[in-house]
Amino acid sequence: MERIANGVWKLRWGQPEEHTPVSLRDHEIRQEALEKLICGGEPPIPLEDIGVQRTRRGIRIELPLGAEEQIYGFGLQLHRINHTGRKKVIRVNSDPVADTGDSHAPVPFYVSTAGYGVLVDTARYAAFYCGTNLPKGASAHRRNEKKEVGTSEIELYGYQTAQGDRSVLVDVPAAEGIDVYFFEGPDLLQAVQRYNLFSGGGCLPPAWGLGVWYRAYSAARTEDVVRLSEGFRRDRMPVDVFGFEPGWQTRAYSCSFVWDEGRFPGRQAMLGRLREMGYKVNLWEHLFVHPTSPMYEGLLPHSGSDEVWEGLVPDLSVEEARDLFSAYHLREFVEQGIDGFKLDECDSSDYVHSNWSFPDTADFPSGMDGEQMHNQLGTLYQSAIAAPFEAAGRRTFSQVRASGALAAPQPFVLYSDLYNHKVFIRGVVNCGFSGLLWSPEVRQADSAEDLVRRIQTVIFSPLALLNCWRIPNPPWMQTDREKNVGGEFFEDYETLRDLCRSLFELRMSLIPYLYTSFARYHFEGRPPFRALVMDYPEDSNTYGIDDAYMMGDSILVAPLVTGTSGREVYLPGGRWRDFWTGEAYEGGRTYSVQPALERIPVFVKDHTLLPLAVPQTSVPDDASFDLTIRAYGDRPGELHLYEDDGSTFAYRDGSYNWVKLTWNGGAAGKMERQGGYAGEQYRIVGWERVQP
Repeated sequence: MERIANGVWKLRWGQPEEHTPVSLRDHEIRQEALEKLICGGEPPIPLEDIGVQRTRRGIRIELPLGAEEQIYGFGLQLHRINHTGRKKVIRVNSDPVADTGDSHAPVPFYVSTAGYGVLVDTARYAAFYCGTNLPKGASAHRRNEKKEVGTSEIELYGYQTAQGDRSVLVDVPAAEGIDVYFFEGPDLLQAVQRYNLFSGGGCLPPAWGLGVWYRAYSAARTEDVVRLSEGFRRDRMPVDVFGFEPGWQTRAYSCSFVWDEGRFPGRQAMLGRLREMGYKVNLWEHLFVHPTSPMYEGLLPHSGSDEVWEGLVPDLSVEEARDLFSAYHLREFVEQGIDGFKLDECDSSDYVHSNWSFPDTADFPSGMDGEQMHNQLGTLYQSAIAAPFEAAGRRTFSQVRASGALAAPQPFVLYSDLYNHKVFIRGVVNCGFSGLLWSPEVRQADSAEDLVRRIQTVIFSPLALLNCWRIPNPPWMQTDREKNVGGEFFEDYETLRDLCRSLFELRMSLIPYLYTSFARYHFEGRPPFRALVMDYPEDSNTYGIDDAYMMGDSILVAPLVTGTSGREVYLPGGRWRDFWTGEAYEGGRTYSVQPALERIPVFVKDHTLLPLAVPQTSVPDDASFDLTIRAYGDRPGELHLYEDDGSTFAYRDGSYNWVKLTWNGGAAGKMERQGGYAGEQYRIVGWERVQP
C-alpha cells in the first residue's frame, strides 16, 4: 500500500482502467492542508484485511466492516443517509425513484463512524454491498437453533439482516484492475476533510453567490426581465442573481448557444441595465450541441457516436473539445458580462421522463464508453465551464444537474427536477459526505404556507434559489393576470411579500458567516453543510437523522414542511440557543418545537459569536459588510471571519485575512486582522448579548 499524502493511502491491484475519476481530475491534491490534519501514520484498514480478486464480471473488493460501524456517503443519496445493510449501485440518474444508489451525483466513496473513508477509483456502475452478506458457512453455528417460523414480514425477513462483523463487498464491472484510496480520520469528519483536500479543496464562491437567486420564467422576453428586475428593487426585495431559462437561445433541445434576437433585441442594453441595478446574470444551457450552433463543425470529430435531441455530445475529456467549448463560452458570454451558468440535462433518465441521453454502449473519441461517460459527464462539464472564468480572473457560482467523485473544488451546486420537500431537505443533509453542494430550490407552491416553508429551507442551504421558470410573476405577487399562491394564511399579498422580504434579508445577513464556512471548506476541506453525525459520530442518536443538519460550525437547522405545525428536534451534547428567542436548551435530548409560520427551527451553539450583517439588496464585487456580533452565553469563544476581495482569485496568492474577534464580556469586543489582504471587508457596528 502506497502513502499518497498525510493520512491518504492507495492500494493498486492489477491494471486499472485508463479513465477514472482520479485520472480525469483537474485539481491538485492540497498537500500542505493535509499535513495540518492529525495523522496516525498507518493505513486505517490493514492490508491483510483487504481482499481483491478478478472475477468473470470484473473486480471484487472485500473490506472489513465492524459490528458497530455505520456507513455514509455514495454521493447525493436522496432516499437515505445511513447505508449500513444496504446495496448501492453508483449510477447517474436524474430520477432516483428508489433507494438503489441511483443519483444525480453518484460517488464511489463512503465514510464510516469508525473514522475512515474509502474511494474506489472507477467510473463504472460499481455496486457496494454495505454489510448485506456473510461468507459461506458463517451462520453454521445456528443450525441447532430452535425457532418457530413466523408469519409477519418482520418475523419472516428480519432475521436475514447480517449481524456482527461483516464486510463491504464492491463489484466493479468490466475492469481488470483497480485503485482504492483510504483516508484516515481519526474521526468521520476528518476523513471527509481528507477526501475533500485530496480532491483539491472545497470551492470558494464569490460573496454574491451566497445571496438570493431568482430564475425568470422560461418564456420571458426583454420586457419581462425589465419588469421583474425593476420590481424587485422597487419592492426592496434582495436579489443578487437573475437567471435566464431555455428561452434565451434560438435552439434549446439541443442547444445553439446563440441569443434569440427576436425575444431579446438589443440584449446588451438589457444586460447593462441589470448590471447597473446590481444583478449578476446566469444562463441556462445543456451540453448537447445543435447543428445550428457555431461550435458544431469544430466539435463534430470530438463527439460521441450517438446524438441526443439531434445534437452532438462533445467528449470534454478530449483537449480539443474542451478548449473549443471553453473558448466559445469565454468569448461569447463571460467576456460579455455573464456571471454563471445552469448546466442542465447532464444526467440521464430511465424512469420518470422518456428515456433520453446516449446509451451505455456509446463510444467516445477518448476511448470511454457510454457507461463511463455518464458517470463522468457532470464533472467534465463543470471543468469546461469553470475554465473561462479562470481565464477571466473572476469567480463564479453556478448550478449543475450531475456531478461525481472529486468534485469539491468545482463552484457548482446540484439541483433536481424532483420536488418532494422532505427529499430536498435530505439532500442538504447528505451532500457534505461526498464533497457536494445541493440546492433545495423553490419552484412552485401549493399554498402560502408551502411557499414560506420552502423559502425557509433554501435560506438555510448552500444556494438560496427561487427557480420560477413556470410562473410569470414572483410567487408573493398577486396580479390580475396571474394568481400564484393563495391567501388562506394571509389577509393580503403585502403581508406575504413582507415575510418573503424578511427571509431574503435574513439570508443576506448570514453571508459573512456562510462565506467563512466556505473558506474553511476551501482551506480545510470542512463541509459548510453537513449531517449531525459528522460532528457527533459518538452519539448514536444522530446516526439516522435526515431532516436536520449543521450549517457551518455553530448553527443547527431543522426545517419544517407544509402541513406540520411542529416537529421533534434532537439537539446533540452541549448547550444550544434558539436563534430567534435566545431560549437555552440542554443537549442530548429531543424537543418538541412549534414555531410560528414566520420562523424555522434554528439553534445556535452556546458560547458562539455569530456575525450578522446589515442586509443589502445585492452584494457588489467589492463586497463589504456592517456587522452586529451576537454573543451567546456568558463565555463566548473567539470568532474567526474570513475576508478577501469577494470576487477574484487573488486569495490564491495570499491576499486574504483571518479576522479574529473577541468579546470583552460587556458591550463591545476586539477585532484583529492577520493576512495579506489590504482591504477591509467587515466593519463592526454593534454587539448584542444573548443572556445566559
